Amino acid sequence: MSTITATIWVPRGYAAEFPEKYIVDNEELARISKLAKLKLEDAQEDLKSARRGENDEDDEDDENDRMDDDTDQDQSDEPEDKDNGGVKLPRTNTEADDDLREYDLDNYDDDEEENGNITRLPNLGNPGSLAYHDDNADDPYLNPSEDEDEEDERNELQILRDDNMVVAARVEDEVAHLEVYVYEDEADNLYVHHDIMLPAIPLCIEWLDVAVGKTGEGGAVDHSSKRNFIAVGTFEPDIEIWNLDTVDCMYPNAILGQGAEEGEEPKVKKKKKKSKKVNDQYHTDAVLSLAANKSHRTLLASASADKTVKLWDLSTTKCAKSYSHHTDKVCSIEWSPKDTTILLSGSYDKTAVVADMRAPDAKVPRWGVESDIESVRWNPHDANYFFITTENGMIHYYDVRNAPSSPTSSKPIWKLQAHDGAVSSFDVNPVIPGFLASGSTVREVKLWNVQDSKPSLMVSRNLDVGRVFSTRFAPDAEVAFRLAVAGSKGSLQIWDTSTNPAVRNILAHRIKDGNEKVKERLTGVMDDGDNSDDEKHENGKDEWESMEE
Repeated sequence: MSTITATIWVPRGYAAEFPEKYIVDNEELARISKLAKLKLEDAQEDLKSARRGENDEDDEDDENDRMDDDTDQDQSDEPEDKDNGGVKLPRTNTEADDDLREYDLDNYDDDEEENGNITRLPNLGNPGSLAYHDDNADDPYLNPSEDEDEEDERNELQILRDDNMVVAARVEDEVAHLEVYVYEDEADNLYVHHDIMLPAIPLCIEWLDVAVGKTGEGGAVDHSSKRNFIAVGTFEPDIEIWNLDTVDCMYPNAILGQGAEEGEEPKVKKKKKKSKKVNDQYHTDAVLSLAANKSHRTLLASASADKTVKLWDLSTTKCAKSYSHHTDKVCSIEWSPKDTTILLSGSYDKTAVVADMRAPDAKVPRWGVESDIESVRWNPHDANYFFITTENGMIHYYDVRNAPSSPTSSKPIWKLQAHDGAVSSFDVNPVIPGFLASGSTVREVKLWNVQDSKPSLMVSRNLDVGRVFSTRFAPDAEVAFRLAVAGSKGSLQIWDTSTNPAVRNILAHRIKDGNEKVKERLTGVMDDGDNSDDEKHENGKDEWESMEE
């Protein structure tokens, strides 16, 4: 069974034209040894704990085994060779030794000299057909020309400036990895460029335009140029950061949350992490949401099932601050597009909070809804407003300036029953005002027009992705109508919503050829795996949500 849990677009122009191959040199080997050391100690600790648990049960069995062995020894037969003090000698096969002796295997590799000359095996083949080269560099067998093969491989990895990169977090037969797709808009082509293996089930991903990890001293951020990295949150409490411009990479560039300074001995043991005791240095449970600050590029916020939100300084890869504004799992966060220190967070405690990260102890305004929150989003076209989607299929729209006196007195500007099931995915178009997309556990993808605070449904489609876990608009103006959709069937679809008749009719003023009739365009990569049991969860929570609970 294959499932895509999250997707994200990489803006055009950030991906390297020719991604590099992963090289393990001495410096890289030393780096990954430090990253792996704590993982190894964790595994050893788990093994010791498992053995300690088994020892109590095995001690009695071992004692019984020893008693049985003593009994068997007492009842054993007499030794065959009594002349050796009762000790059995190993049997030898004299006949076999005589047969092998004629081959003189002890001196098999030694050269024999006859009359001062060394006798060697005859040459195989025709010696006249062999060519001699004064310089080994001229011998094509010793130095085959690889220029052509390298050039072909380089061209296969090439990413053009007008290509879009889409990253999907996939779980297949309990194996987790990131798939890095390239979407060729003009050719209407989507293919997997390369993938990255992950240690645990990915729950959220966030794109970063800064280099973190080995490219800087001590894990420092490289400010010299904009880069192409991704942060991954999983069921493990750590956050891994990978370079999307490196192919066949084996280890992340940085790990947030291990609790060990660069180059120092790890200070945090797995045993301490297993206690689930909340602290200010790292998460102790699954990471459910990530948010990169677009203005302060070295800041990354994370939300966790441990009920905390943490702010990470990417220049040091350390937790700068921890916040406890919620009483249940924090499932969604996003930075304000206007006030870059304001963070919006939503939780399973049925409240959303707008907090200034500069004032961790200040009282925060809190909005309440009728069921568990699935996601929160700011309106990128007016930062005074934000959206909340819920488990019971509702979308709420609030004005941040009208903070309620208590969560129960929250009054949205409008709300609508968007789906019969949970709104498991939601996005706001960053280029086209009032254009929303929502996905549900009942397999629907819906496009909404909410201009002038009058929400109306434009189109509802089943894109055959199963339960919809991700709906993400492309960030570039040239492809603003492209929507990436993925879900429990493990397939990724790129829907050009500008080709849908209903969308063209309502948003014709935003489409260059809005008055023309075009064929609706849907580009996808379907998974070939067995997703037959997907039908069992049609009206319920997906298995990942159940695991989170």
